[in-house]
Amino acid sequence: MTTNAELHARRAAAVPRGIGNVTQIYPKRAKNAEIWDEEGKRYIDFGAGIAVVNTGHQHPRIVDAVKRQLDDFSHVCFQVTPHENYVSLAERLNGIAPVPGPAKTMLASTGAEAVENAVKVARCFTGRPGIVSFSGGFHGRTHMGMALTGKAVPYKKGFGPFPADIYNVPFPNVFHGTSSTESIKALKALFKYQSDPSTIAGIIVEPVQGEGGFNIAPAEFLAELRALCDEHGIVLIADEIQTGFARTGRMFALDHAGIKADVVTLAKGLAGGMPLSAIVGRADIMDAS
Repeated sequence: MTTNAELHARRAAAVPRGIGNVTQIYPKRAKNAEIWDEEGKRYIDFGAGIAVVNTGHQHPRIVDAVKRQLDDFSHVCFQVTPHENYVSLAERLNGIAPVPGPAKTMLASTGAEAVENAVKVARCFTGRPGIVSFSGGFHGRTHMGMALTGKAVPYKKGFGPFPADIYNVPFPNVFHGTSSTESIKALKALFKYQSDPSTIAGIIVEPVQGEGGFNIAPAEFLAELRALCDEHGIVLIADEIQTGFARTGRMFALDHAGIKADVVTLAKGLAGGMPLSAIVGRADIMDAS
């Protein structure tokens, strides 16, 4: 029997230390909400692959879908040979995502890739460079993702300089002394003193911050963001990568506030463990690039 300690020693020799591990438990198999490690010990999986396996491990419908797809083909490039699966999934996402219709969808592989493309779409649609994000937010580990992320350690320290025209304002968090009113006031101050709203392409926000500490954006705050974006022609981007697909009890976290975004980024629970992400947005915005 291979032990967790033996595997961790091999991991230390073969894998960079920059890829951190929360535990030294090495799964051998998993089912529903449980994991069995290499030593046969059983655990409840509260991590769920960091909010990925919303339907549990080895859900029979997901396993069956993967098997059926492998019988047809494992990969073709949609840009070269488009296929029905891409189109049908886009149609389904267009119908349920919290964006005003008509909507269109682009598929990618990772959450960070979805965020990067959402920024590109917003900039292309508006012809503006600026992007606003919030303190405590997490938007990925790519260079743009780090620039948008509102947490210096461990994500940003030592990796600058970052892309230009990225602005960060306080997220409303009463526990840390910032109300919705104060957050909106800081955003308006940014517009007044640092970057006129006519230079801002998009505002990206997590309806519920994950890495920031599971902080819920108040409904009135999201409504004010929506109003400001409408007033100034700014694209409102909702990062629902971690909150999407019933993670908050509804299909999307924005559904709790009754707010629609212009563009939504999706990943994690979208494919139940398969590497898939999506950018869903208003058709006119998505067609701008």
